[in-house]
Amino acid sequence: MKTTSLIARLLLVATLIVPLTSVAADDQPPRPEEVFRYAVFDAGDAIEIDWAVDDGFYMYQSAFGFESADPGIVLGEPELPEGKVYSDEFLGEQIIYRGNFFVRIPYTVSGDKPESVLLTINSRGCTDGGFCYMPQTWIETVELSQPVADSGKFDLGDLAGGNASEFPPPEEVFFPDVFPVDGNTVEIGIRIEPGFYVYKHRISAKSLSPDAQAGQLDLPKGKLKYDEFFGESEVYYGEVIGRLAIARATPEAMDLELEVGYQGCADGGLCYLPQTHVMTVSLPAAKVVSDLSEIAPPAAGDPAAPVSEQARLAQIITGSSIWVAAGVFFLAGLGLAFTPCVLPMVPILSGIIAGEGDDVSPMRGFTLALSYVMGMAIIYTGAGVAAAAAGMQLQATFNQPWILILFAGLFVLLAIGMFGAYDLQMPSSIQSRLAGVSGKQKSGTMIGAFIMGALSALVVTACVAPALIAALTVMAQSGDMVRGGAALFAMSLGMGAPLLLVGAAQGKLLPKAGPWMVAIKGAFGFMMLGLAIWMLSRILPGTVTLALWAVLTFMAGVFMGGLTTFGPEASPTQKIGKGFGVLAMIWGVLMVLGAVTGGSNPLQPLASVNFGSAGGEAVASHDELPFQRIKTVADLDREIAAASQQRKSVMLDFYADWCVSCKEMEAWTFTDASVQAALSNTVWLQADVTANDAEDKALLDRFGVFGPPTIIFFGTDGQQRRGYEVVGYMKAEVFADHVHKAFATSPVTASTKRQ
Repeated sequence: MKTTSLIARLLLVATLIVPLTSVAADDQPPRPEEVFRYAVFDAGDAIEIDWAVDDGFYMYQSAFGFESADPGIVLGEPELPEGKVYSDEFLGEQIIYRGNFFVRIPYTVSGDKPESVLLTINSRGCTDGGFCYMPQTWIETVELSQPVADSGKFDLGDLAGGNASEFPPPEEVFFPDVFPVDGNTVEIGIRIEPGFYVYKHRISAKSLSPDAQAGQLDLPKGKLKYDEFFGESEVYYGEVIGRLAIARATPEAMDLELEVGYQGCADGGLCYLPQTHVMTVSLPAAKVVSDLSEIAPPAAGDPAAPVSEQARLAQIITGSSIWVAAGVFFLAGLGLAFTPCVLPMVPILSGIIAGEGDDVSPMRGFTLALSYVMGMAIIYTGAGVAAAAAGMQLQATFNQPWILILFAGLFVLLAIGMFGAYDLQMPSSIQSRLAGVSGKQKSGTMIGAFIMGALSALVVTACVAPALIAALTVMAQSGDMVRGGAALFAMSLGMGAPLLLVGAAQGKLLPKAGPWMVAIKGAFGFMMLGLAIWMLSRILPGTVTLALWAVLTFMAGVFMGGLTTFGPEASPTQKIGKGFGVLAMIWGVLMVLGAVTGGSNPLQPLASVNFGSAGGEAVASHDELPFQRIKTVADLDREIAAASQQRKSVMLDFYADWCVSCKEMEAWTFTDASVQAALSNTVWLQADVTANDAEDKALLDRFGVFGPPTIIFFGTDGQQRRGYEVVGYMKAEVFADHVHKAFATSPVTASTKRQ
């Protein structure tokens, strides 16, 4: 009767579905069992199915159905995950599943529990390209766990902690499985019962087959947990799935034996002994074969393995006392204070102090600087904590065009004030109220300095650096906002420490009265305009930015006296000023010429002009960098696979239009001959994450990247060279040496052969 009912329902579905999209004979999609893979387990009171869906495919929630062939096993309502809403052109709004997901089917037993049951699984899936498979029906034999009497079987007396007899054996808590992805890649998954967890550093896999060698297991981020057995460790709850590269000596399809190891504990206090399972997975034909004699298996826990700078700093946060971490991050911030991302704060603060007039004492300057630095540190730390907690991209959030335009406009207004168009002070009504509270007329300026520091934190200092990435990573993975926030605050104070010296020195270095004061305020006005152009350069075309720099430089030359005629009584200072003014005006004219001919670099305005061309015409000679733009995770996987086929390594550069350090890398590092030589056998990929849309976020999340510039390397085997990530600006000679080290340790060398 059930068979008849099943056939009737399938016929009904067949009459309702639209015809399948026609597919060219030379572009047939893979078979459904190759892209919709699953493993079935019995949890004692429920049958559980782990699904693994390939990228570019999805499955419909409404198409799932499950039936038991044994009347003694009565299936309950399946527990399906939430899924994602998808608008289907044929079926309307549907709930679909992608990637890895988990289905639980509770059941009850009538009579004696059989040793196994035949489970019928109905499903249907499609490709992103528009092809939909016919509804699929699979029949699986599920081995059922049998009830065990309390006879001491669960006596794990040798295990650490707790009363072992109160806990189930590990085989009823941890369920490992292996799925083939392609001929050179498998996925290893471990499903974990609620109330238990598995240590990341204890998960391992090695090949037992003579014709295959397992690479480094690529595991996702876990959660930081402190326990009495291993201290601060990264662990997994619920489920973990990692990818494992397989080097093959032969291209033929094969059955691969893998030894999978892991160790887990219970939240209740028991830690199981390390577990080892030998598992067999059927691999299709390999696209890449290698000489296994020249491939060294990865050494687990090798202390010589490379660790990126941001990872080392993250370990300092989690593994050291909070005071040691704060000290290290203060020094890191002190180093950042002299980078192009932080240096613009010096003229901002100097402009604030110059606006005070002619009676700035060292204490007054220091107090203003301290107010500015605290505004920057508090807001910077708060923004970082909020971004990590919400999973936000901090840079993209505070580098939206409207924010940059607003802040640049503020600098222009400040510059106009410096030129004497109006007085830089708060309205008298507000000043009076503040004076009534503090008894000091200039308390309003203190608040203004704090606000300017806060704005600087949100925009000017929104730069990626290893220290920032380390703090954000710790907060995002562990939820430890105290340690991560303390590290960020200490780093902010380090960035602001030189500003305190600038503030204290203003009372001694700034003239107190006379024409010098007017000249200095004018100079700060030009600095403010320069900051406005610097910020707008993140969203304006390079030629437009160069033209703005040209106008500013020319006018600064006029301001310094480039067009002024002095008599014999002119002082040496005036003559020197005029000399610099003439040079600035000449440089401004050269930048105008560079902008007209398509240039974009203020330091090399004529780089786009070829004076030796026929007829004297200026022609562009700039060599474009060999980047290939990618947008999605699927684009990345496709390009890496293609590069691996060609025996090429891959460099992935995360870029954004508003990222100043990205442009510095393109201008000074990627154009260097030694860098290009080091990358001569490398495919240059670039992910432009300016839009920060869903596809950008998915690509960033895949590698745990918080923002550009971040550079990731992949060997000729297509595997990520972990520990060699580059975050922030790196000089050409250092970067070239770094590239050589990254690819010199690639597990698949030039001896690798392609079929």
